[in-house]
Amino acid sequence: MRITKSILIALITISFVSCSEKQKKDIVVQQTVQEKTIELISVSELEKVDKSVQLIDVRTPKEYNEGYIKNAKNINFFEDNFIEEMSKLNKNKPVYVYCRGGGRSGRASKKLREAGFTKVYDLNGGFLNWKSEGKEISK
Repeated sequence: MRITKSILIALITISFVSCSEKQKKDIVVQQTVQEKTIELISVSELEKVDKSVQLIDVRTPKEYNEGYIKNAKNINFFEDNFIEEMSKLNKNKPVYVYCRGGGRSGRASKKLREAGFTKVYDLNGGFLNWKSEGKEISK
């Protein structure tokens, strides 16, 4: 009888500990979802946004001069003053970012979030994807 009672108490204790661990994991997941404000967008989604948005090309000036998405402002991710230049933008308005293929814009997007930008959109596949879909390119 004592062994059965001890086993029952141990099982109940384990179930309470397991539930509390699950609740902790759920809270962490919920916080991560709430903090996620960098969104990958497709070429077709970017095409639909208002042309007056803050559209930033984070490629080098050489890459930018070879062709860019209309109305994009060039702020080179590799420059020492990158965050300083980005800080001149309105942090409360959405900012759309792209690079050549998505790597730099992903890192730039993260830096923008850390700098206090509230809504950051990163073009999935970057300029190469834009170009491969036959979209308009400015020079």
